[in-house]
Amino acid sequence: MVLKTGKVSFFQLRLKNYSHREKVIIGKKIQNICKKNNVKFIINDDPSLALKLDADGCHLGQKDMNIEKAKKIIGKKIIGITCHNSMNLAKKAVRANASYLAFGTFYSSKTKKTKYVASTKILNKVKKFTKTPIVAIGGINSDNYSNLLLNNANFLAISGYIWKNKKYKPLQAIERIK
Repeated sequence: MVLKTGKVSFFQLRLKNYSHREKVIIGKKIQNICKKNNVKFIINDDPSLALKLDADGCHLGQKDMNIEKAKKIIGKKIIGITCHNSMNLAKKAVRANASYLAFGTFYSSKTKKTKYVASTKILNKVKKFTKTPIVAIGGINSDNYSNLLLNNANFLAISGYIWKNKKYKPLQAIERIK
């Protein structure tokens, strides 16, 4: 399986156009793969589904429920927060004890529409006031990922380059990220 590379620390289930039932069926299968490979399993947008699947946590966007409500559902599990390109959102998430802060879009992405553009300046600013891990999102590939890591990103959320790559299969794409 792809995860045996040792390069995948987290896997986020992000199924926007699936029914709850389909998410549960798919989620159970992915949860098993993640457990076998010692990879943290995160559910996008839905703390209740994270609880049902016994996932390691959930990721919340700014339009999802707030972190306090999510904590009441999943307890002390991982809860990451989208901060787009905003120091104010980052500070608010840190005060709420988010497990990680996600910033982006850093590069052009076909996975979702780009509403907010982030630069490496935000990563460096955030690192000055918190030790909370930072995730960089958006258009990341084998040519541009190192710049984000050099500028204080702790993790990279890479989707399109791995799953929609016309040149490389998923395992090959992951291997290209050194």
